[in-house]
Order: sequence, then C-alpha cells, then structure tokens
Amino acid sequence: MEDPTWEHMSAIPSPMKISLFILFIFFNIFRTSAQDSKQFAVVFYNAENLFDWKNDSLTNDDEFTPEGERHWTYSRFRKKIQNTSKVLLAAGQWSAPSIIGLCEVENRFVLDQLLTNTALTSIPYKAIHKESPDPRGIDVTLLYNPADFYPLGYNYYPLINKDGLVQKTREILYVSGILGGTDTLHIFVNHWPSRYGGLMETRNSRKLAAETLKTEALKILESNPFAKIVIVGDFNDQPNDESLHYFGAQNLEGEPVNNLFYNLSSSWMSHDSGTLKYQSQWFVFDQIVVSGALLHSKEGLVTGPENASIVKLSFLLEDDERYGGQKPFRTYNGFHYSGGFGDHLPVRLVITAN
Repeated sequence: MEDPTWEHMSAIPSPMKISLFILFIFFNIFRTSAQDSKQFAVVFYNAENLFDWKNDSLTNDDEFTPEGERHWTYSRFRKKIQNTSKVLLAAGQWSAPSIIGLCEVENRFVLDQLLTNTALTSIPYKAIHKESPDPRGIDVTLLYNPADFYPLGYNYYPLINKDGLVQKTREILYVSGILGGTDTLHIFVNHWPSRYGGLMETRNSRKLAAETLKTEALKILESNPFAKIVIVGDFNDQPNDESLHYFGAQNLEGEPVNNLFYNLSSSWMSHDSGTLKYQSQWFVFDQIVVSGALLHSKEGLVTGPENASIVKLSFLLEDDERYGGQKPFRTYNGFHYSGGFGDHLPVRLVITAN
C-alpha cells in the first residue's frame, strides 16, 4: 500500500487534509521510534535457598540434603528450579529478561540444571558465576541473553575488613558489557550480609559492603562521569537505612546529575507492600540503584523511575491468614514444605536502547 501524499489527497477538503497529514506524521514518528528503539528488562531475584540435594563437605549445607532437617530431595530440587524458571520468565513481562541477577544459588551445577532442565532452555542464557566464601556456599550470579547483552569483562569483589581479612560472606559481582548493540552498561549484583544475629550487631558488615561497592562504582565514574551503571541486589537494609546512605544512593528529586547515584526503590516504601514480609511488616530489601547518566541520557541507553518496579505476580503470593493481607508464597513455612517459590519478590528495571 502506497504512503499518502499531497498528490493523492488533492481532492480532499482542506481540514481533512490537515488531519490526515498530522496522522501521517505521527504514524511515521511511531514507526521510526519502533524501529530505532528497543526495550530490555533487567531482573533481580533472591531465589531463597536454591540448593541441590547433595551434601557438600566444604559448606554448611546439611540442612538441604535428604537426611537434613528440611528433607531436601531430588524431587523437591526439581520443583524448585521449575518454580524459579517460571518466576524469571514471567518477571520480564512482555519478553524474557535480557539480564538476570540472582542470589542464594549454591553452585554452578544448580545453575546448569536451571538453564538446561527448565523452560529457560528456550532462551540461550549464559551464566557468570564463581564460588563465594560464604559459609553456606550461597553465591551471586548473573545470567544474560547473548542476543541482547555482550559482556566485556567481570570481577568479584570480596569484603575485606580493616584487618585485611576477607569476610566470609557473599562477594559483589561486577559485569560490564554492551546492551542492545548500543551502549555500555555496568552492572553490580549484591547480596549484603544478613541481619541474622541482630540488626545492630550486623550493621557494620553491611556498611563494609556499602564501602566496597562505593569504592568500585566510583572508580568507574572517575574514569567516565557519564557511565551508565545499574546496581541491583538484596541489601538486607531498606533505602532509608544507614548503609544505603553511606554508599550514596539518593532519592530522585529534580534533575538527575550524571555522576551521582539514585535509588529508584525509595518510593516503594510509601506503599503497603515491599519485596519481603516479616510478620505483619513489609520491607524493601531488594532494590534498584542507577547512575544519573542512565536517567539523563539523550541517546544510547536510558531509563526512568517509572521503569523500576516490584514484580507482584499473583502466583508468588498467598493469603496471610495470621497477619492479614498477602505474603510471599515460600518453599517452606518454618520447616513445613509448601512447594512455593521464595520469601522475596523479584524487582525489574526496563531500559530503552535508542
């Protein structure tokens, strides 16, 4: 079908000519935009105890074995990876996520099973992973679709205390690469030390994680003040807690500054929801932080606060009979196996490549 032109519209009354001409302009703007822009989803998910069923003599994983307290079997492991794949695929919304940050993954074998023996096999995901010094053996990892993301390099940063010793906890994963064949994206995946043992007793460990992240992220900005950085993770603190402020994650108010960091999850705390629930209270531990350049960009990769969200899939929630409302549908309630998904909800950031 030919495009309309003024020659074809010569017999059309003038007001209709103007309307059709405006429609023609908007059609071509939309068509050009659709051709020149593409959206990519970055998802983070705490998979909650994604263990295999085999005993590892080097880690404290006895709980997740057939003879352990949770009676973790091969069939339960299979159910867990099927559930996890369902979450990850659905979290991308309209298409499978281009990049996935995961935490609480036991080892590379678990990742390989997740990628080859579930619905994720339909996407050619590749994994960046290494064993962490965590006593339980749980790691942070990054999955990426090579059709969308081309990694340039990666590193794992351990938490090193004032005595120069490596703290036995999860490392921070850093990956840089080209997203959508358009622009360089820097990604940090975090799983900061938990509050187990007491909030005040463990806060210095999270401050150490914040200091480590800050050091490495600022190195990137010192080299390139316009660097586009995405920081995701389970921080075991909320956006308004000391550790996130120490890192420098600000609320977005007014025009973003290229070389500052903005916590796009801060607004989530104003609602009666979060990414995990303890008793009657929701918490926002899973967060998305970005550099100002990613919000301020006129070309290449760009996003906005409206593109960051908690993924509240209905199958991830169940009625909370004790405290009211809903709560995450977990694999275990206490030591009772319920066959659910996990204690955290995923978070998603949509990035546009122009």
